[in-house]
Amino acid sequence: MTSTIDHIAPPVESGLARFLRLIRFSHTIFALPFALGALLVATQGRPSLRLIALVLLCMVFARTAAMLFNRLADWTLDQRNPRTAQRHRLVSRPAAGVLLAGSSAAFIATAAAINHTTFLLSPLALAIIFFYSLTKRFTAASHFFLGLALAVAPAGAWIAATGRLAFAPLLLGAGVIAWVAGFDLIYATQDLEFDRREGLRSLVVRLGIERSLQLAQLLHLAMFAALVAFGFVASLGAIYFGGMALVAGALVYEHRSASRLDLAGINRAFFQSNAFVSAVFLLSVWFAL
Repeated sequence: MTSTIDHIAPPVESGLARFLRLIRFSHTIFALPFALGALLVATQGRPSLRLIALVLLCMVFARTAAMLFNRLADWTLDQRNPRTAQRHRLVSRPAAGVLLAGSSAAFIATAAAINHTTFLLSPLALAIIFFYSLTKRFTAASHFFLGLALAVAPAGAWIAATGRLAFAPLLLGAGVIAWVAGFDLIYATQDLEFDRREGLRSLVVRLGIERSLQLAQLLHLAMFAALVAFGFVASLGAIYFGGMALVAGALVYEHRSASRLDLAGINRAFFQSNAFVSAVFLLSVWFAL
């Protein structure tokens, strides 16, 4: 006998829920702590509530615009990839275009409310984060362009606080580039066969899985070195460096999980480990100031 439960339709997602899934809003946790950490150091631990709010809004609008641009740029590719085939059903293409324009305009307006420099640089920031979505079509270094897109966050937060760049946020940005490129290499192993079939370029396609995972380890070692150097340049204390030991442990766990080459392990390594790394970084900076 068939249970009546079998006939119960799955819950219908709200439009907001579908939109948040489309842009993978939960992944905002990766870049946001580095932006806030840079903001704390730049203001010596005393950012105004107004500045915090404006930086948070910039992060949300920029992240939203970047993901919408990515979805539009990869619309037909995502339809052919079994891992991403459902994405285009979450929001219509015209709606995604309207939301992209709105979030981009909101980002520029919010940047203008911070200071003149952030306003002038806001179109460049959008260009950098949009450009990543096109790179897989012509270069295997797309993983590093993704890292650059996320590295805009701490650099932008520093400029929001001081009106200029300095060596410390450049060090932090370099660490973010290495970190993101490393975990994107791990994540890209899931799409190796699809990327080969579609003629897309990535280091995983060029190097193969084993060598890509080895490169990811080297990149995360470079990321760890950059975070330690940032701590010295920013004159952070023992609490910060103790936190970096936890970061090192999370990176080791990530690579052990990824080495099993199963989908669940890769997804766990991607989200849990990297969310932990970014959260520990922010807390370490906060308590060290």
